Amino acid sequence: MKSPFVRELKPNEIATAIFLVQSREIRQKRTGEPYLSLVLSDRTGEIDAKMWDNVSQVMDTFDRDDFLKVKGLMQLYNGRSQFTIHQCRRVDDSEVDFRDFFPASTRDPEVMWTELRSIVNAVESAHIRDLLNAFLDDPEIARRYLVAPAAKSIHHAYRSGLLEHVLSLCSLAKMAAKHYPNVDLSLLIAGCVLHDIGKIHELSYERALGYTVEGQLLGHISIAIRMMAEKLAQFPDFPVRDRNLLEHLILSHHGKLEFGSPKLPIFPEALLLHYLDDMDSKMEAMRALIDKDPLAEGFFTGYSSSLERVALRKEKYLSPPPPPAPQSPAKPPAPAHSNSVFGSKLQLALSDDGD
Repeated sequence: MKSPFVRELKPNEIATAIFLVQSREIRQKRTGEPYLSLVLSDRTGEIDAKMWDNVSQVMDTFDRDDFLKVKGLMQLYNGRSQFTIHQCRRVDDSEVDFRDFFPASTRDPEVMWTELRSIVNAVESAHIRDLLNAFLDDPEIARRYLVAPAAKSIHHAYRSGLLEHVLSLCSLAKMAAKHYPNVDLSLLIAGCVLHDIGKIHELSYERALGYTVEGQLLGHISIAIRMMAEKLAQFPDFPVRDRNLLEHLILSHHGKLEFGSPKLPIFPEALLLHYLDDMDSKMEAMRALIDKDPLAEGFFTGYSSSLERVALRKEKYLSPPPPPAPQSPAKPPAPAHSNSVFGSKLQLALSDDGD
């Protein structure tokens, strides 16, 4: 196991470690000389990094998605962590354990997959259950579904994040369906399982998270509709009205046209799916925002463009303040007979008062 991880870096300490290059930019100082602006990462998080000196010697030796061994100093700059690189070199893939570098769900994906299969097998509607199993029985879909993130950066942006997100939605859906008796749980569970299934092809996740060419061209909603058509071809007797409802769940789950939904949700299960999806993604985004930079000073995080706000580090805010630093004892006042100017003046004043 590599050491240190991003979360183990301490301010004002020199560290040597291997990280994944998440992003890489060559910029110019005011003098015109180049410097490197990097985002380095491992499975515990990411850190902004700068290399100011000897940049021309190394800037063409590595690229984004490479592993980089760096030696440098961790510092707090404007209240945020920044790693200043003194030396670096590219590291071959054979020298690292990939599990150390790619953020992943804390849950075992195989256990989550078994849980999802159990939820699908409990779906009351037989034709919806059979369709969902046709998706999950597909070995290529299963292989990708096990490891795909739910997003590139906004929420559940780590390996198996999609599966974790879907299970969370299924749990919320069951609770919501008990509260709203007019909701068809079979439809709602199908929406949870299928709404983001296009992300298994939209996103690339073999190394750093990104978008595939297919993802850039089509987006996960269009990909999911295409996947739905391919699977429904196996079920010529599938009810057309239910097909329309399932497709609407996928098409409308972003909730608003400006958020990328081709349609607004217009029946109860579609509206509920949107709000559950929005809530679960925002709660995870806020958790990740608060956890992002544990060394940062103050009670508030930086601004999140996806959440359109800063977040309060509640645990830090509620923690008792550190005890005050011990102070050195105060110097005793100069005696009246002191030879100091102050002592002489005080003596004179006292003499005058006594006359």
